[in-house]
Amino acid sequence: MKRQGAVLILLALTACGVPAPKPPAPPAAPAVPGPAAPAGRAPGNTAPAAGTRYRIDPAQSELRVLVYRAGPMASLGHNHVVSTHSLQGWAVFDGDPAAAAFALTAPVGDFVVDDPTLRAEEGADFAEEVEDEARSGTLHNMLGPAVLNAANFAALKITSVSVSAAAGRLRARVALDVAGHASTVIVPFVLEVSPRRLAASGELSLSQSSIGLTPFSVFLGALKVRDELEVKFKFVAVAGGA
Repeated sequence: MKRQGAVLILLALTACGVPAPKPPAPPAAPAVPGPAAPAGRAPGNTAPAAGTRYRIDPAQSELRVLVYRAGPMASLGHNHVVSTHSLQGWAVFDGDPAAAAFALTAPVGDFVVDDPTLRAEEGADFAEEVEDEARSGTLHNMLGPAVLNAANFAALKITSVSVSAAAGRLRARVALDVAGHASTVIVPFVLEVSPRRLAASGELSLSQSSIGLTPFSVFLGALKVRDELEVKFKFVAVAGGA
């Protein structure tokens, strides 16, 4: 019984990011082209692509996703912070947010799991230290065929469909393409406009199942990743991009 218990715990830890024997490296992901620049009309947006062209500045932009453990055996896993600055894209803005258009891509191979600084910023739920081996195991699971399938889908894509104002706050309806699954998501955000610079930021809860993903799970759900994700973002665009 002790031996069986030890094997069970080892498998559980492996599922949450601590690999046992390392599997062969996945094949290299295909190159990720940047989103096409607007020409006349913006893809996914009915408004003419008129106005100043901006390009996404990856140095000032960030996408951050908070991933939580769940299930009766949750104590064997970790909560994770997944982040990236590797964002490409464009925006078109003429002063009227409702006529704005934008598109972004984020290469999934550039995602970072559990940057210590970001974990500290996110507070008590992420106070537990995560070892390098656990981080690399989590990244391997996340990029694998069961989740993001990075070998076949090198990037997630975000494209505006429309932008509207509700209760004094802006909301974007966006087309989201993740691991070949297409969905539409409503994203509330705050827009800061300054000379030759746009900054859109916001937070939202998003279920993996709503965007076509199946949360990682082992032991019939005794140890799993919570379906609900917390997404935080800041996208900065500077004038002069195509």
